[in-house]
Amino acid sequence: MNVLVVKANNRPATEAVSSKMYETFIENLQGVNVTTYDVFAEDTPYFGQELFDAFAKLQSGEELTDVEQRLLAAKQKAKDALAAADVVVFAFPLWNLTIPAKLHTFIDYVYEAGFAFKYDENGQMVQLMTDKKAIILNARGGNYSSPEAAPMEMAANYMKNVIGGVFGMNIIDEVIIEGHAAAPDQAESIIAQGLERVAEAAKNLSAVAV
Repeated sequence: MNVLVVKANNRPATEAVSSKMYETFIENLQGVNVTTYDVFAEDTPYFGQELFDAFAKLQSGEELTDVEQRLLAAKQKAKDALAAADVVVFAFPLWNLTIPAKLHTFIDYVYEAGFAFKYDENGQMVQLMTDKKAIILNARGGNYSSPEAAPMEMAANYMKNVIGGVFGMNIIDEVIIEGHAAAPDQAESIIAQGLERVAEAAKNLSAVAV
């Protein structure tokens, strides 16, 4: 089993809960081939007009700029990493109600018609990654599970809509640690209980691999 872990927080685990979730998952994973794609460590220029200019230049045979070359290489590397994985684990925080920009860039790279999805002859979207499984590991300091706050949460929901709804991955596990910043007197317990669930998710995946 090939497991790709997409790590989307460059803060140390002593300070960032989602980084600790990543470490805990890796420590409890056994019997699989695991690769980490660290969105902050990779060279990931932001998705924009330069990428479309690069596509046009490839068609016309023009020379690419440095940024254009980097974009094409980064996009291909992200696609190759995703394509090789049987299971994709996303470890990320909620920052300002959404995901880190670097994780969004990774999604932009792989959110490609003909790769992650396609349209059929009737214009209906067809998911192309139904053979893959996914696990969500998310940390958020506030409480977003209540009916009042849930509509504001655009990190885990966004990721699930993309990888599950558009790409068609089967989300087999989801661990969300929340509220530790809102309730500092309970933070240690909240985080510890959440990390136990992360370890369990890794062990469950390891058991399937065996």
